[in-house]
Amino acid sequence: MSNSLRLKAINSVAGRTVSSKAVKNCDVSAIYGEDVFNLKIMKDYLPKPVYKKLLSTIMNGESLDSKIADDVANAMKRWAISKGATHYTHWFQPLTGTTAEKHDAFIEPENDGSVSLCFSGKSLIQGEPDASSFPSGGLRATFEARGYTAWDPTSPAFIKRDENGATLCIPTAFCSYTGEALDKKTPLLRSIQAISKQAERLLACFGEKCTSRPYTTLGIEQEYFLVDKNFYLARPDLIQCGRTLFGKVPAKHQQLEDHYFGSIKPRVLAFMSEVDQELWRLGIPAKTRHNEVAPAQFEIAPLFEELNLAVDHNMMIMETLRLVADRHGFACLLHEKPFAGVNGSGKHNNWSLSGAGKNLLEPGSDPHQNAIFLTTLCAIIKAVDSHADLLRVAVATAGNDHRLGANEAPPAIISVYLGEQLADIIEQLEKGPAKSAKKGGFMNIGADTLPVLPKDATDRNRTSPFAFTGNKFEFRAVGSSQNCAGPNIVLNTIVAEAMDEISSQLENLNKKDFNTGLQSILTDIIKKHKRIIFNGNNYSKEWHDEAAKRKMFNLHNTPEALERWAMPENIAMFKKYGVFSDTEVKSRLEIFEENYKTVTKIEAETALNMAKTMIIPAAVEYQSKLVDNVAKLQQIKVTAGVASQIAIIEKIGSLLKAAEDAVTALEAGVAAVDSAKCIAAQGELRKAVDQLEQIVDDRVWPMPKYGELLFVY
Repeated sequence: MSNSLRLKAINSVAGRTVSSKAVKNCDVSAIYGEDVFNLKIMKDYLPKPVYKKLLSTIMNGESLDSKIADDVANAMKRWAISKGATHYTHWFQPLTGTTAEKHDAFIEPENDGSVSLCFSGKSLIQGEPDASSFPSGGLRATFEARGYTAWDPTSPAFIKRDENGATLCIPTAFCSYTGEALDKKTPLLRSIQAISKQAERLLACFGEKCTSRPYTTLGIEQEYFLVDKNFYLARPDLIQCGRTLFGKVPAKHQQLEDHYFGSIKPRVLAFMSEVDQELWRLGIPAKTRHNEVAPAQFEIAPLFEELNLAVDHNMMIMETLRLVADRHGFACLLHEKPFAGVNGSGKHNNWSLSGAGKNLLEPGSDPHQNAIFLTTLCAIIKAVDSHADLLRVAVATAGNDHRLGANEAPPAIISVYLGEQLADIIEQLEKGPAKSAKKGGFMNIGADTLPVLPKDATDRNRTSPFAFTGNKFEFRAVGSSQNCAGPNIVLNTIVAEAMDEISSQLENLNKKDFNTGLQSILTDIIKKHKRIIFNGNNYSKEWHDEAAKRKMFNLHNTPEALERWAMPENIAMFKKYGVFSDTEVKSRLEIFEENYKTVTKIEAETALNMAKTMIIPAAVEYQSKLVDNVAKLQQIKVTAGVASQIAIIEKIGSLLKAAEDAVTALEAGVAAVDSAKCIAAQGELRKAVDQLEQIVDDRVWPMPKYGELLFVY
């Protein structure tokens, strides 16, 4: 029966035709942003004075004037109805790590039995979803149900469509009745405000006046897997856990490196084309698509945007990937490690900071002379070294534990990669003023018909968790399923602290002593924090040994990392910059710990169920067939091949015993709610099961194997 399901799935894929709808040409400029209440639409729909006030809030971070709320709501309603919307929702990001929405119709009954379509300023600015069932980490009792959503005007409203209609989605923050943040957006906005304020102070020290607030930018590269839905539905572990709990890597997987940047299969390309079109309609600047390293693994990357919007857009990208995949007969896997033994999935967090009309991380042609750049760079080095533990906590999840430290991901040790040019400048600064900068030069490729290419001053380092890549820092340790708000809350806050401390020193300098004082400040930072800089191979054992000598954090897993989250110095920093209160910090710790325990328990119980009801019965069935066959051969006194079959029977018996022992240990771990015991026992169970997969007759193995999941699509 199980083999029949697998064959049906294979036949289904073989007979599938590419969707013609998705591959049709489209006028990108015509559809781009058509489902977004963006500045262009606002200008068309709003009275000029109202538009100007709202624009000041969006562009300069000024407080929203509540007097314009009714005008904005009316315009938004008229636009949404013209797009076919019948409902609106406050779209928010609770501490589940996903998004949430409660739909309300625009209708208001009239006395004569008819209805009118209404949407007030009050409904726009504030909503009241039931908050009792969302994680709060002890911030509120379960019976205290009231929570509030508050409109975030800096992220535009958009239309979400399905086959049955359309809904106006209004990005919002989410807080409790007593004012604590119950979401990821609120502290993210607070952290953006904190770093904006400190960046403005720092720029003022250099005589740079900001006509608009400094802002952080973000570009998020999203990795994911696609598997055929027929195979997905035959794997309880994929359905329940998002990853395979069992499975042996096939003989061929990613060793030949032939999938990376390879030609995209027509069915996948049709899916990607529809994803791009859906995202463009939502004003999401999807730019790049390609095959990733592992078979069945892919990546999508949009252009840089302001950080808050980029985070919202990434949440929309993940949802779009899942929905469009389903329409194409795929399941989209966003787990960090869906398949053991092959590349996992990350979410490269490309972060930068702009102000006074410039990217503060743009080195320029002579970075040793660019004082603002060097000061910003030193602030980041100081921040990362001072709070490497917090950055590690920000990417600590049960899923990411399977990826961090493997050959496709940075290790659990947080270090900074600068590249040859900047490393040279930093060395000069440590000793005194930087006097020169290594140039990039040119590459001669060796064929007369090819152009001479300008050479970047620094190479990339894919093994580094926090790497400088030209005019930004790439935080490579973020997990593919994560909401990027968490890592960027930490990054914004720690850099704000470093800039605050540097600005306080610079503000006390006399004008004539400024350059000398700046030099002294930067030199001191480098001497104190240079241990965080490493330009070599982060995967090597030598680096792990060296990091230990440098007394750097090496937090191997989520429980180890979480111990650092609510340290007194971390709570004090978050409070100082208004990002988290002490109760909000502690509530997050409780939520992180509970999530980790819950995920490991779900995986353990799923593994138990699969082992006891699918895998062990299949192995016993095959063993019984061999026993029957041996008995029949012995009855007719045939000896050839009997010994080898008996050896297989004994091997299966040995593996069944190992599996049953692991099941017993796993059951004990589940009963004790002990994540460490569950993980250890689950590892032993997988060892036995994966060996059984290589022995048991393929016709009775109960679920699709890696060779089918990764290659048949």
